[in-house]
Amino acid sequence: MSIARHHNEWLSLLEVSGPFLSLPVLMRVFPQGLEEQDSEARKNLRIAHDEWEAHGRDPAIHTAWFEFVLGTALEFPENTLLSGQAIPPGLVVRVPEHNEILRPSWVLKAPEEAQPRLLFSAYPPEQSMDRAVLGMAWKASPATRMMTLLHGTGVPLGLVTNGEQWMLVAAQRGEATSFVSWYASLWSEEPLTLRAFRALLGVRRFFGVPVNEMLTALLAESLHNQQEVTDQLGFQVRKAVEVLIQALDRIDIDRQGRLLQGVSEKDLYESSLAVMMRLVFLFTAEERGLLLLGDPLFDRHYAISTLRELLREAADSHGEEILERRHDAWSRLLAAFRAIYGGIEHESLRLPAYGGSLFDPDRFPFLEGRPRGTSWKSSPAFPLPVNNRTVLHLLEALQLLRVRVPGGPAETRRLSFRALDIEQIGHVYEGLLDHTAVRAAGATLGLAGSKDSEREMSLAALETKAHEGEDALVELSARV
Repeated sequence: MSIARHHNEWLSLLEVSGPFLSLPVLMRVFPQGLEEQDSEARKNLRIAHDEWEAHGRDPAIHTAWFEFVLGTALEFPENTLLSGQAIPPGLVVRVPEHNEILRPSWVLKAPEEAQPRLLFSAYPPEQSMDRAVLGMAWKASPATRMMTLLHGTGVPLGLVTNGEQWMLVAAQRGEATSFVSWYASLWSEEPLTLRAFRALLGVRRFFGVPVNEMLTALLAESLHNQQEVTDQLGFQVRKAVEVLIQALDRIDIDRQGRLLQGVSEKDLYESSLAVMMRLVFLFTAEERGLLLLGDPLFDRHYAISTLRELLREAADSHGEEILERRHDAWSRLLAAFRAIYGGIEHESLRLPAYGGSLFDPDRFPFLEGRPRGTSWKSSPAFPLPVNNRTVLHLLEALQLLRVRVPGGPAETRRLSFRALDIEQIGHVYEGLLDHTAVRAAGATLGLAGSKDSEREMSLAALETKAHEGEDALVELSARV
């Protein structure tokens, strides 16, 4: 396995919300991959976890488990972990509107330094990291409380846990906050997650490396690299728009021009762009738990994430060519779009109607095979025969990102929409607004170039250049 795939694998096993470590940063800091852990240490950790699982509601065992992870798994020396009265008084944040005071359970701090490097908060086993803290007036989750504590104290990193979930919170004022979770029960089943936990949160990441290789520096460098991710996503979405337009054009030709009759080039481009942005919205909502992903009925008939998995499984088993003979995936997309717009009210499945112009079925009725001016509520739809292979390519253009690897070929990496913020999605959309569709007057050839330098030229123009000589063709290719 290549080192890039190694890093992609453990990244895919973590639960990430917000910007996190980029692949170029990981390749620079961990060029040989994550360090293996001693087998005896893994065994002791598993024994300690089993003891905590069996008796974790006992406060003494609960606390002992925290201290074992911090002192043994992460190897923090006792003189760097402060608790109780030893915590500096400035590490307290008051929330006056809720009459609450936030303070950490432990603090990681070098003896000779004034500023801590990590704040740590522990909660009972039954407390979820994403739900309001039980019995408190302020209805905020442990994750939100840690973010508020970090903003108020100026410490950039915090670790929150209930013993099972260990959530890293990276929060600095004026920047997007990151939430990254490890699960103790997976440390034995997926040892890569334990290796990542130790590599990123162990003592050597805070005290044993140069400043530019400390975790805060790695996160800052990765945030800068996020722009490349956004640009690549925008490029892939634009290519997917082209694929969809070409599919609609083929259907129009098969129907002797009746499908796109009265549909302007501008409307054709905007409708294809709307489909892609709907998919971006749905991927984002599903990954952030805003829809019903996980409900068997929703997963089987409406979820976009599970649709891609089904299509990819069929393609891997029988070849992508078989997908060209099936057209049910497009109908499922249209059903999902309608569900978001109009909602679902059924005894087995309920989803509120979100409305909005993006998902309005009557905005581009020809996508559903309906004439302009008809209503989705009263007119029957005859979904276009967009084949499943086209739909798979649309979905994979969004979920599988081609990223550059220093010193090697481009790698395919699954994109986490939880890590994309609103500004990045807006940047992708704004970039697509700079383009449009133009109907070719004759045979046209697309010339591949860099992401920002691609041209389409008529075959007649290229033949003219060929008649001018090889130098003219070489000069043309150099300008692309």
